[in-house]
Amino acid sequence: MSAENIEESFQLQLEAIQLLQNALDTSYLDAYIENIENMNDNYQVRIVNDVPKQSTVEEVQRIYQKLQGVSLEKEERRKVSQLLLLKGMQTEPLQPNHQLTPDSIGFLFVFLLEQLYPQKDSLKTVADLACGMGNLLFTVLTNLENEGYSLQGYGVDNDETMLAVSASNSQWIPADVKLFHQDATTDLLMDPIDAVLSDLPVGYYPMDENAQNFETAAKGTHSFAHHLLIEQSMKYVKENGFGLFLVPTNFLETEQSEELKQWLVDKVYLQGIIQLPDELFKNKAASKSILILQQKGDKAQQVPEVLLAKVASLKEPEKVTAFFNEFKEWQSANLAE
Repeated sequence: MSAENIEESFQLQLEAIQLLQNALDTSYLDAYIENIENMNDNYQVRIVNDVPKQSTVEEVQRIYQKLQGVSLEKEERRKVSQLLLLKGMQTEPLQPNHQLTPDSIGFLFVFLLEQLYPQKDSLKTVADLACGMGNLLFTVLTNLENEGYSLQGYGVDNDETMLAVSASNSQWIPADVKLFHQDATTDLLMDPIDAVLSDLPVGYYPMDENAQNFETAAKGTHSFAHHLLIEQSMKYVKENGFGLFLVPTNFLETEQSEELKQWLVDKVYLQGIIQLPDELFKNKAASKSILILQQKGDKAQQVPEVLLAKVASLKEPEKVTAFFNEFKEWQSANLAE
């Protein structure tokens, strides 16, 4: 992987985005989308009603000429897009549920999927029902492709701008992804999936009537959106398939946890909970864990020992390796082949 090429592409695209942002008098995120769509359109600047003006078009075209000479692999393109989006979030902060899933967490998802689907032909489809700008989904797709997997991705989100980022990035990287702009708790035009994953939005789901279609729905109050999305995601998983979800660490200790616990017992197998390092979060209340669920099927059973692990650090390689070894030992002792 070429750090120099990533840096050069980042700097050139950032310059183009800033020129477009000023010329179009728009947000950073909209200018980001405009830039990526221009590059997807053979590096041609889109002009609508004489905007941007010719002098800006010429400046951006000069940048695009240089960009065409910068060679990037798919994963390098994903990294550039992430760096550009993170740069924008420094000046135009996004609400917590719209922020990018960090690579350090994304790579953990990649590791877990590799371990849970060691036979590459058993993992061909992956879905994220709260994909947002798509960084977690693209991290999984590009890195598993590098390991020899051939994957079709599916992403769902109800935010038009977030999905526009995903759509433009999926073309630029490119990644084989089908995207759906809708409320993910409603019926999806999606066949059963080998695995689901998501960095779940945390908060209340406002549509009480629709929520009551779910076993995890709360009684007499708004339901937690992340509970509904876990249930909905697992509905679309094939028999024996897995779901990996980034959830608040205290997800089994809230006022709505009883409904979720009952659903976990009745409908799926709760196979593991991996607490992420404290270093990733501003305070303990914000801490997250990865929840590992398995769909019932002829090759699945509740593990004798649910994995309860904590990753001590993602900054110290020996501690990451210690967790990898702990997971592999647990998997060998508990998960059926």
